Amino acid sequence: MSLRSSRLTAFASVAALCAFALPVAAPAQTVPTPSGPTAVSEVFGVPTSARVQAERFSAANVRALITDLDLRAKFTADGQGVIYRTGAKGAGRIWRVDLKTSGVSELATEATLTPLLAAQGLKTDGGIEVSPSQYDRDKDILTFYAAGREWRYERTTGKLSAAERVPEETGVLSPDGKYRVISRNYNLWLVEVATGRETAVTTDGVYDRRYGQNYPQLGDIVAANSETPDMRVSVQWSGDSKRLLTYRLDRNGSYIWHAVQPNPPGSHFPRTFSYVYPNAGAKDVPQVYPVVIDAAKALEGKPALTLPDLPAQSLLWPGDPNLWFNEAGKIVYEWQARGYTEVKLFEADPATGKTQVRVREALSPNVYVTSTAMRAAPELGGYLIISERSNWAQLYFLQNGDNPSGGKALTKGEWEVTSISHVAKGGPILITGIGRETGVNPYFRSLYKVMLDGKIVNLTPEPLDHDTTVSEDGEWIIDRMSTPSEPPRTVLRRASDGVIVLELGRADHSALLAAGFTLPEVFETTAEDGKTKLYGTIYRPAHFDPTRTYPVIENVYTGPTTHRFAETYGGNVPTNLAALAQFGAIVVIIDGKGTSQRGKAFRMPAWQNLGEVGIDDHIRVLKAMKAKYLYFDLDRVGVYGGSAGGYDTARFVLRRPDFYKVGVASSGNHDLRLDKAWWPETTMGNADDATWEKNSNISVAGNLKGHLMLIHGDIDDNVPVAATLRLSAALTAAGKPHDLVILPNTPHNVNQPYYWNRLTGYFYQYLIEVK
Repeated sequence: MSLRSSRLTAFASVAALCAFALPVAAPAQTVPTPSGPTAVSEVFGVPTSARVQAERFSAANVRALITDLDLRAKFTADGQGVIYRTGAKGAGRIWRVDLKTSGVSELATEATLTPLLAAQGLKTDGGIEVSPSQYDRDKDILTFYAAGREWRYERTTGKLSAAERVPEETGVLSPDGKYRVISRNYNLWLVEVATGRETAVTTDGVYDRRYGQNYPQLGDIVAANSETPDMRVSVQWSGDSKRLLTYRLDRNGSYIWHAVQPNPPGSHFPRTFSYVYPNAGAKDVPQVYPVVIDAAKALEGKPALTLPDLPAQSLLWPGDPNLWFNEAGKIVYEWQARGYTEVKLFEADPATGKTQVRVREALSPNVYVTSTAMRAAPELGGYLIISERSNWAQLYFLQNGDNPSGGKALTKGEWEVTSISHVAKGGPILITGIGRETGVNPYFRSLYKVMLDGKIVNLTPEPLDHDTTVSEDGEWIIDRMSTPSEPPRTVLRRASDGVIVLELGRADHSALLAAGFTLPEVFETTAEDGKTKLYGTIYRPAHFDPTRTYPVIENVYTGPTTHRFAETYGGNVPTNLAALAQFGAIVVIIDGKGTSQRGKAFRMPAWQNLGEVGIDDHIRVLKAMKAKYLYFDLDRVGVYGGSAGGYDTARFVLRRPDFYKVGVASSGNHDLRLDKAWWPETTMGNADDATWEKNSNISVAGNLKGHLMLIHGDIDDNVPVAATLRLSAALTAAGKPHDLVILPNTPHNVNQPYYWNRLTGYFYQYLIEVK
């Protein structure tokens, strides 16, 4: 594989960070559908009837009661069509839209495909649902996914076959096909394809100084039972096959972590592993140095490696740097200062090593990751920048050769540009934004067309959330629009004016409503200033009785690199939040100040204040809910969450112990200094020790009054289990009773039936049926 070549920086969004192999502290976790005996037996004090009712409205069972929830619509590879699926499970139909004529034709039906799949050995009892992958019009072949495999259906012959699995290639092949680059013992080698002859490109690589490979994550180490598992090579060839672009990684004295897998499958004895995991606030973290290699010189045994005049990059998580060859053969390198105080986009000549700064962002107190993006725009002769210079993430255009800190504002106002979807030669630019439309929920997305003169057109004017996909040529839009309680409607639009050309389908949730399901409700109130709007979502049990009182359970994740409010129907209805409500509680999600994409002023209360931010906003919203709905029992309030939501859960219970009485915190980063460096430092910056300590849950362990359960997987490679064990130790030292669950052979995601049973049993015992 090559180095990351996307022009959109990893700072554009949390999703981009994930694509850049930076594991984001995931949004608050949903729970798995229980199955087997534990799903309906009386465990942890919960009656069988309550578990059966909850399972009726688990995420999987809710999804099964909604037809056409997701049409899986996508553009075909030839750019001439759209394929999608409609219909109930087992009765689905696959369609193709011809973009030239807007004509719709049927490609296949599940009724036809099911017996063919059965003949291949698949179990088809109860029906099977397929997901279209691609359609080759010239060969008349439909590819689709079913039962975890990709299949090829030849429509002319009716033949079905499993798609060939593409073998993983060893190394990175040169454009001319003559050489591959491989890694061995922390060094790079050139392998001649025709002869297999190998030539060492680097020779001084060791554990602490490696080329073209990052540090393996604990999960990969455990899976391979080796501290040196097979890893991809991070190298990019120049278009003429003459040069290699890669990096050298120096450990730089960074701490080496040690992990124990107490119960490895197939072994009677524990296993131990050592690995590098850069920590927030640590003085020493690994350093990344861009490297250029002259392939011809390397093959001749001559010195071939040069270091361009580019600054080293602090490695804050094991992931490749933003480093690539652009269309002109120049090196492009995105660099950020520790603490995100400054971000620069460099361009370097690979032959001379001479560098120039093309784009520079330096804001106070820092350049925030979810409000910043840099994208080379050769279509416009410059660069596009999403910047928070105006205190709102807006779009700027920087002409080639202009002041790197400059740029012309193409958008303005108190709303946020979240991503760039397409750039046409000379314009326009298609962007996604939120919060611009008056009277529309500020979290709902819209797609806009922006011209270089600043003119902007909303291509998706309906007051809904618009989940859009733009065709590669920028001419068409697939728009899946919904609200937290209004099912998706999927349409095809012209990108020139946003006009709906064709409706592909609408989701139907009538069967779900007939089963007694209560749709979630979006709740709106104001912060203490009387102006700033705060939002939440309320989940009630099926057939709930407003004359009763119900305890309240909050599913928490305060960001700050994201927000918890889910703007889509798919993000709200087929989730296990509703399943939890069936045990006899009101379940809510809330966003207070400190979260992203509501402007800098809304987010800044989180700056170096993760220990306190948002808590009182959450309580304020809950009290507003109580004022409207008397059946909210605020004497019985619980909270749960995972990852950073686990940190939030513990801090809510520990810092507001008289309000939040019960908490279940999973995979929590309870002391931010034990977390990977990048996530805390986006908001903590270069904090001093006293500030890190002030934001630690461990520092307030003595405040516990209610019930707190801590859950963590023993091989978590995102947030080490040490974070939870350290909090448990502090609670123990303070004489505070609490519950600790360490799940064996479990990574960061703890979702499993035992977790669900413990969580629901805990709330049932101490909150729902508390005596």
